[in-house]
Amino acid sequence: MEYYHGPGRRGAYFEGWYLKHQGPEGELALIPAIHQRRGGERSATIQVITADQTRIFSFPERAFQAWADQFKVRVSGNWFSQDGVYVDLEEGDFSLKGELRYGPFTRLESDIMGPFRRVPAMECVHTVLSMAHPLEGLLCLNGRYLDFSHGTGYIEGDRGRSFPRTYLWTQCCWQERQKGSIMLSIAHIPILVGGFTGCICQIWFGGRSYRMATYQGVKVVQWGKEGARLRQGDLELSVDLVRESGQPLRAPVSGQMERTIHESLCATVRYRLWERGKLMFDRTDELASYEYADEGKKRRGRGRYS
Repeated sequence: MEYYHGPGRRGAYFEGWYLKHQGPEGELALIPAIHQRRGGERSATIQVITADQTRIFSFPERAFQAWADQFKVRVSGNWFSQDGVYVDLEEGDFSLKGELRYGPFTRLESDIMGPFRRVPAMECVHTVLSMAHPLEGLLCLNGRYLDFSHGTGYIEGDRGRSFPRTYLWTQCCWQERQKGSIMLSIAHIPILVGGFTGCICQIWFGGRSYRMATYQGVKVVQWGKEGARLRQGDLELSVDLVRESGQPLRAPVSGQMERTIHESLCATVRYRLWERGKLMFDRTDELASYEYADEGKKRRGRGRYS
């Protein structure tokens, strides 16, 4: 698996990683990213998302370093890797400092993009590094210590030119009863003439792994701001947004930070999965991540990175 794809890229490009952390005393996501303008100028950012605020830190290209053979990213004195994260961020009235250690990753058996990873000139390519992993450690957010010990982490990444102009994305991990994790992304995928609705979904529950995807014949029965319905063979998935409180995030358009979207780090979402008509789980979670964006026929984009 190649973890960083940026060297030698020409034109507009972004690559970023979304690291979510859930603990007994709070939730927090970190998004390190590199972005490149059409002319080749490069810069880096780290976005911090909490339940009630977001903050973006900007850095010159020289502050960024990433490894292709392992998940390891440095932005100035901040480190992100398979072993954990170390952050030392401060600007104005905002500060975040500390270290979290990661346990073993729950990896996918195969690339979430399937054969679409080989399609040239894809606007955005998605990857999942870990569906769930244990956490240990403390972070100090604006002078308040948050204990993430015995918590759960999740990591994914995106790369390309822009996020889709219209998309739904949600993610959730839980530890009560049978442990579970779900990631769903539905988006308008542009092609040379028109476009189509693409879907990727990975579910880990009860020691089993389920995948629903366009390349596996999934049917997107319905999708929009309030949720989605999917069917694929013997599987049926229902996602319903119950409550959200979105925070503004910067997003890439042609490699530049020119779009604002809103993500709920702690939305209330109901997830239901059926297999052969049997309800496998019915989970309503108040710590789900949720994004929906629709720019219609406006210039393309998406959220979180670059």
